[in-house]
Amino acid sequence: MSDSLDTILTEWSERIRAAAADGTALQLRGGGTKDFYGRSPRGERFDTTAYRGIVSYEPTELVVTVRAGTPLAELEAELATRGQMLAFEPPHFGSGATVGGAVCAGLSGPRRAAVGALRDFVLGVKLVDGRGELLRFGGQVMKNVAGYDVSRLVAGSLGTLGVLAEVSLKVLPRPVAEASLRFAMNEMEAIDRLNAWGGQPLPISASAWADGVLTLRLSGAEAAVQAALASLGGERVGEDEAAAFWQGVREQSLPWFGADVAGGALWRLSMPSAAAPLKLAGEQFVEWGGAQRWLRTGETAERIRERAVQLGGHATLFRGDHAGAVFHPLPAPLLTIHRRLKNAFDPAGIFNPGRLYQEL
Repeated sequence: MSDSLDTILTEWSERIRAAAADGTALQLRGGGTKDFYGRSPRGERFDTTAYRGIVSYEPTELVVTVRAGTPLAELEAELATRGQMLAFEPPHFGSGATVGGAVCAGLSGPRRAAVGALRDFVLGVKLVDGRGELLRFGGQVMKNVAGYDVSRLVAGSLGTLGVLAEVSLKVLPRPVAEASLRFAMNEMEAIDRLNAWGGQPLPISASAWADGVLTLRLSGAEAAVQAALASLGGERVGEDEAAAFWQGVREQSLPWFGADVAGGALWRLSMPSAAAPLKLAGEQFVEWGGAQRWLRTGETAERIRERAVQLGGHATLFRGDHAGAVFHPLPAPLLTIHRRLKNAFDPAGIFNPGRLYQEL
């Protein structure tokens, strides 16, 4: 098995060197469940799914090292046998989702506001750069980093820096107890309430507001969850219904995400949790204590991004016409840094060109 896996890496390196010499663009792809995210993919298909399997797993150390082509569901199932989980709840968006695809997309689920983003759990990576060289960054402990934290740069890079081969991730124990509550309130009330609760010692692990209803998830020790239930009030949601709801939030399979908006698209806006309501045409779904706001709308990109900046945030076109700018335009100094990073890892510009920004 080891010999065959080594052969895969050798073949990758040879193909990358040939593509760099010819100037052939490569479309890095795992299960393809995030093809919709970012600007439109282009180039020759470079399939990473053959390089799969768990390299090492130390439950007592809360760390797992896994090959990038490993199905995300397979990793989560193995962690569940030890009562552990990927706390950032990465969305799958399909049965073919891979660990490498999840890391390169950099997306986090409902628990992100409570535990941190995907990038906060990346301890180390192994990747093949644009010269065909196998590079290692970071390690298997949180403090094993000196200088630039390259491991975390890979998170959300959409395959523009190199072919991710392995990643070491921090994992966490699954909560002993969980419960969900619902409250009827408008958007402003929900934002105010969430920010007030955020300053209290409450075991809130997720929140979601839409259509006049705020849903709250509590996770932690049994005593803490029961105390929070008693103090918060609201309507208790059945266990099965709650599990289905939060899975629907994570995978965007709830009816809200499937609803059509004439001439519209789905936007993701990130901003301070206490920011005022968007006051844009369309429908909203608010997560992460108010810090993430989904917007289904037919408004122009210029108007949406202008409003996001006014509120101290930025906007990403999540689902829609991805031929143009998808991510919020970068200021010139930041774009310069991105270009230098791209050139350092991929001097021939062959990896997912233009997928993140047209200039890259």
